[in-house]
Amino acid sequence: MNLWKREGGEGGARRLVLIHGLGANADVWLPLQDKLHARWLAPDLRGHGRSPHRRHYGFASYASDVAELLEQDEEIDVVGHSLGGVVGMALGTGWFGVKVRRVLAFGVKTQWTADEIARSRALANNPVKLFDTREQAVERYLKVSGLSGLVPPSSEVAKNGVSESENKWRLAADPFINAIADLPVARLVGAMQCPLRMAAGSEDPMTTASDMALFDSAAGIIEGAGHNVHVEKPVDLCRWIQQSLI
Repeated sequence: MNLWKREGGEGGARRLVLIHGLGANADVWLPLQDKLHARWLAPDLRGHGRSPHRRHYGFASYASDVAELLEQDEEIDVVGHSLGGVVGMALGTGWFGVKVRRVLAFGVKTQWTADEIARSRALANNPVKLFDTREQAVERYLKVSGLSGLVPPSSEVAKNGVSESENKWRLAADPFINAIADLPVARLVGAMQCPLRMAAGSEDPMTTASDMALFDSAAGIIEGAGHNVHVEKPVDLCRWIQQSLI
């Protein structure tokens, strides 16, 4: 699996691995990358952004792909948003041969209703929607990713959320990524071999303080932020990351 990745920063031997959420790409981390004061690696997960599409998607596939980007026995800290947080939990189990010191997960949805699962799986089976112009595709991408009003249509985040196909434009992500729903968060947390810290925006519709308390009694709340904390409140999120890594 040849994941597209962005990396940089300076620091010690340990790296931060930044894992985006469902339907997004590594560019959502751009607001943080000059504030992290650490070496970092940010991939596009399979089926997202500039990485290849595949027939199968799941937390194990995502975690295995990310592990292949790392050196043997390399020690890392993982920061994951939403789905990326669950992928971080999977890496933290040790099942993928990666030495994870700590997993920081924010905006992770831990409670799913039957209707939500059904809607996600229906989305997975929708045909790829093609748009006549890039602008139309970008508008759709920003809407479905929850980034409308948070980043300009001319930004790198928006630009790499769409791709050209058959002389038309489409969302870069494979629709079938939506088949992944109701992830086994409790089982993964129970199997983790490293500490887990969780956080969410105070206005995040995906999770609440009580949801996170089941897995982290000291979960952080970032006031005034919604689901995309890393885009809305990058300074506050960086502060939480640095405090959580001490």
